[in-house]
Amino acid sequence: MNIYEFLPIRLLVGAAYTVVTGISDILEPLAGSFSAALAVIVLTILVRAVLIPVGVSQVRAGITRKRLAPKISELQKKYKDKPELMQQKLMELYKEENASPFAGCLPVLAQMPVLMAVYGLFINSTIGGHANELLGHTLFGLPLNRSFVTLLGAGDLTGTAITVYLVLVVLITVVAAFSRHLLTPAVPETPTAPPAKNGADAPAMPDLSGVMKTLSFMPFLTAIFALFVPLAAALYLATTTTWTLGERLVLNRLLGANEPQPEEKATA
Repeated sequence: MNIYEFLPIRLLVGAAYTVVTGISDILEPLAGSFSAALAVIVLTILVRAVLIPVGVSQVRAGITRKRLAPKISELQKKYKDKPELMQQKLMELYKEENASPFAGCLPVLAQMPVLMAVYGLFINSTIGGHANELLGHTLFGLPLNRSFVTLLGAGDLTGTAITVYLVLVVLITVVAAFSRHLLTPAVPETPTAPPAKNGADAPAMPDLSGVMKTLSFMPFLTAIFALFVPLAAALYLATTTTWTLGERLVLNRLLGANEPQPEEKATA
């Protein structure tokens, strides 16, 4: 079954097609053959601008986790010999503070439909019952609907293709390295409780440190993923990854994410 025949996704791809072709037509007098590629970048920026409130929520959740870190450490020390009770207390603490260990996933999840739509724009020969005119667009002579792996497999890999994809992969990797170094918060490890003696499992407390470490490596996986998707989707990934770093740096400064929390000031 073709997932792009599913009505909601078909409508999403149709809407994205209208936006991208519209922007491309506007840019064509100035950008020429680069218009479609630039239209994808503009679409990415528009989507990320709409998702700024999600980024704000993510930063605030990080501030909450940082503020709770001393309390978590205290609970871990107090109940280190009672892991089931420790997990219960930790769950109660996060519930009271309305904190979620999965807030960092929100921007990624929110963008998945858009990435799927951009991918669909450059693999479907027809959209909305009409021929897909985007398939004829290129960037530096490289078809926007072909991936690095596809070019490699067909023996069509040129110096230009290698250069373009090298720039994209290096950009994503460098941005990912900066993001991981500057933006990944330190989260106390949450120990795993052993099975309860009565045979029933204790309520599972998410391993926040494991979650955050996994999320911090996702941009690096994006660099690899960019080699397998159409060039247009790789442009989307490079643009959104770069936006994420810039947005987080700005929001961290505006919301005071890097400022010492009350507990840290007290122990300073």
